[in-house]
Amino acid sequence: MQPESQLVLGIETSCDETAAAVVDGSGHIRSNKVLSQIEEHRMYGGVVPEVAARAHLDHIDRIIGGAMDDADVEFSDLSAVAATGGPGLIGGVMVGVMAAKAIALTHSIPFVAVNHLEAHALTVRLTDNVSFPYLLLLVSGGHCQLLSVEGVGQFRRLGTTVDDALGEAFDKTAKMLGLGYPGGPAVERAAKLGDPDRFTLASPMVGRAGCDFSFSGLKTSVKQAVEKLPPGKLLDEDVNSLCTAFQRAAGRSVTDRCKRAISMFRDAHPTGDTLVVAGGVAANSYLREQLERLAVSNDMRLVAPPLNLCTDNGAMIAWAGIEHLRLGHTDPLDFAPRPRWPLDPDATPAAYAGAKA
Repeated sequence: MQPESQLVLGIETSCDETAAAVVDGSGHIRSNKVLSQIEEHRMYGGVVPEVAARAHLDHIDRIIGGAMDDADVEFSDLSAVAATGGPGLIGGVMVGVMAAKAIALTHSIPFVAVNHLEAHALTVRLTDNVSFPYLLLLVSGGHCQLLSVEGVGQFRRLGTTVDDALGEAFDKTAKMLGLGYPGGPAVERAAKLGDPDRFTLASPMVGRAGCDFSFSGLKTSVKQAVEKLPPGKLLDEDVNSLCTAFQRAAGRSVTDRCKRAISMFRDAHPTGDTLVVAGGVAANSYLREQLERLAVSNDMRLVAPPLNLCTDNGAMIAWAGIEHLRLGHTDPLDFAPRPRWPLDPDATPAAYAGAKA
């Protein structure tokens, strides 16, 4: 079979989106269905694993059927079915994996278990045909890492968070300021209205050796700034200016860490010229602007997926499935879903990082 004729169904259920997509080997997204569970989780101020798993069960068949209908293909037309095998909320991961295995078994097609983080990492190869190697900043609610992407399934971790991930810090700051859930988009909107000179917040790890991240100190800095304000309900101008300061401090920290990672990356790949940002937080326009400036100043180009492919989706899972299928990689039907699945299993454990390493 010619690579461009491959057709893969991708299924994503690792967190709070139930998603399915059909992508072909030429990179054409035939369909991309995403059902968000934001409303189910909003009252809790975050994702509740049991609620997410039940919602995936309720909607997975309809979403897969919709993706197949939109693509105008039959299961017999597929070259393989791919599903997120981890990392993620294990109940949700199990729903997607079991659906994919059932399709593979029923229609006698290969099954590919996809690392959710690798799917984010490889999305720019779908959208921009980026060649290996490249430097990746992976930023989401659960992960914040810098990696040298050497090939499919080949990652070298350069830095990771030692506490909160950046998306987690956005969500917790939004909760502190009464902006609700999800926090990232709310903080970004408010930051555009704030006074950039009113508050100065800590930028953790700036100037430190290496390129690990830390955002708990920034979260604490926001809390301390709030406590110094007059008691009572926060005024809109207070909230907006705190969001501006938070976003700027986060940007300083991220660009400092990335600058150090660029140096490490080029030690191994002197001609490396591509910095990629992927994951849900890559949708933040301020962060993109700061990374664009950093890339230009270091003679690199910044590549980021389009906004609709930054957040979790089935197209990235299907594409990662295609990448692995081209190399002859498939998985047995006794594959066990994984709540943890590091991209670089040989990386030295980071102190205090736990599962986020």
